Amino acid sequence: MSYPDRSGLRIAAKDLLKWLHPGMRVKRWIAGFALGVGITSVGLAYAFVHSVAPPGSRLYVYLPGALPFIAMLVGMLVGGLSMVGLYRAIVYPLRPHNGDTTVNYLYRYRRRQRGPKVVAIGGGTGLSTLLRGLKEHTDNLTAIVTVADDGGSSGRLRRELGVLPPGDFRNCIVALAETEPIMARLFEYRFGAGSVLEGHSFGNLFITAMSGVTGKFPEALRETSRVLAVRGQVLPSTLESVALLGRLENGSIVYGESHIPTGGSPIRRVELQPADPEAYPEAVQAIRDAELVVIGPGSLYTSVLPNLMVSGIARALRQSSAVRVYVCNVATQPGETDGYNVPDHVKAIHRHVGTGLFDCVLVNNNLGALPSEWPNGLVAQDGSLPEGVQEIAADLVLEQYRLRHDPAKLASTLMDLYCGRRGRVMVAEIRP
Repeated sequence: MSYPDRSGLRIAAKDLLKWLHPGMRVKRWIAGFALGVGITSVGLAYAFVHSVAPPGSRLYVYLPGALPFIAMLVGMLVGGLSMVGLYRAIVYPLRPHNGDTTVNYLYRYRRRQRGPKVVAIGGGTGLSTLLRGLKEHTDNLTAIVTVADDGGSSGRLRRELGVLPPGDFRNCIVALAETEPIMARLFEYRFGAGSVLEGHSFGNLFITAMSGVTGKFPEALRETSRVLAVRGQVLPSTLESVALLGRLENGSIVYGESHIPTGGSPIRRVELQPADPEAYPEAVQAIRDAELVVIGPGSLYTSVLPNLMVSGIARALRQSSAVRVYVCNVATQPGETDGYNVPDHVKAIHRHVGTGLFDCVLVNNNLGALPSEWPNGLVAQDGSLPEGVQEIAADLVLEQYRLRHDPAKLASTLMDLYCGRRGRVMVAEIRP
């Protein structure tokens, strides 16, 4: 018994798939669809005329009976293949790069477009961790970032070129980026020893260069965000070049955000210089328009408070009708919050900028053993919070490293909290 040669069928199938491969062939697919519709219409028209016109009439044209149906099938095939090609040509550039299906990707995209307007305030790694989780729930994101950083690459660029420190902005932009992984890695790349660029990250240099090209730091952030296809926006709390001053319990004064944790004495108070910088108007407007405002997580004295001590930011928070949440750190921070519990964090904020900035504080309740090398402990949940502030406890940390917030857990809990305050379902455990 002989079998048909399937090699020809395989070659034909490969050719068909190659022909259907997505590309910028929109005109070809539109023309193919029009041709398919035309062939199908001719077949339908002949079948209709053949069924109603008597033989011998002027409208009657003899054709084999199956030909109209063959024409309709060919027309529908050409039109269908063209529709598939047109769909792929338009949608394929939007395809996800993580192996997910296009349908799921587009569904999540539409869901994020309808997500709440969220403002996240802070700096350092805590803010970028939060943004990585939130961007999966909404595209209406605004990160408001401190400009008091004076250490590392950011501090050098600030001193040498007079720009606002780009480091925390770079971290937030990369966290919100929807781009090829290689681009994110490029922005995080740090030049090694033996070079005049030693210690600088490419992203910091890019933002600095873009600031020189555009002439304005906010415009540099917008253009950089466009390059990395950022979801949302990243804004400074102020455009003034502020410095952070720390007054310690032993009476000494420490200048500079990077030096305050190394002062050798507990922090009594931090101050901005100049004392009352003008808030960036777009940041203020974002807070006024927000439906959810998240303060932290991050270093209490060097990332969170420098934003809140900008009076325009604090004023906008007090006037906001959004759900306002302070996310407390998981562990105490050496040199800043040694021995602090949750109420101590809240009282420190109230001591610096007053009350009324947030309604609740979100804390982690998934406690466990810390790494042996960590000098401090977890933030204790004992003690009573100031009046008017509610504590909400939930599992917020990475299982493999309990010193860090899990972006997905933190964002999901915040979304549940937002929905709960809007009369929906909330799954977090609430302590009065």
